[in-house]
Amino acid sequence: MTTQQTSQWAIDPAHSEITFKVKHLVVTTLTGKFDKFEASVSTHDDQFEQASVQFSADIDSINTGNADRDGHLKSEDFFNAAAFPKLTFAGGSLVGKGDDKFELTGDLTIRDVTQKVTLQVELGGVAVDPWGNTKAGFEITGKISRKSFGLKWDAFTEAGGAVVSDEVKLALNVQLVKQA
Repeated sequence: MTTQQTSQWAIDPAHSEITFKVKHLVVTTLTGKFDKFEASVSTHDDQFEQASVQFSADIDSINTGNADRDGHLKSEDFFNAAAFPKLTFAGGSLVGKGDDKFELTGDLTIRDVTQKVTLQVELGGVAVDPWGNTKAGFEITGKISRKSFGLKWDAFTEAGGAVVSDEVKLALNVQLVKQA
């Protein structure tokens, strides 16, 4: 009988980015990101299948490249950073789909709303850096409805199009560092 070894991994914020994309005025796509975030992953025998994932991002660190827009996103109209300073994701169902592809299902909480979401995950590889640290790289994508999480602010153009779309595309590039 073999015993499984549990490995702990932490996100490397210097080599990771947490971004989102949303349609503006129906004609352009704007990109935003969170500058402060943390994550931990627990694996069995360094295999990412069935890994347990914990993630959080600081709402006050939202950055779209426009201070006025960032302030509006932090307001009651959207994230309400004063009352809900973090968004979180907790998942324990990373299912292999072949060819280093996975589906990650977990609970995403924004404001005071928690919903199950499924994200597409691609393992870019595992490597040892020049300082002896084992790193793993992932690209993670998905879509959510912002309104279903209580981010309900709306305005419409003269033609009736939404100023900000309901659908938000998630695009995360994550590098994990195996902990000693």
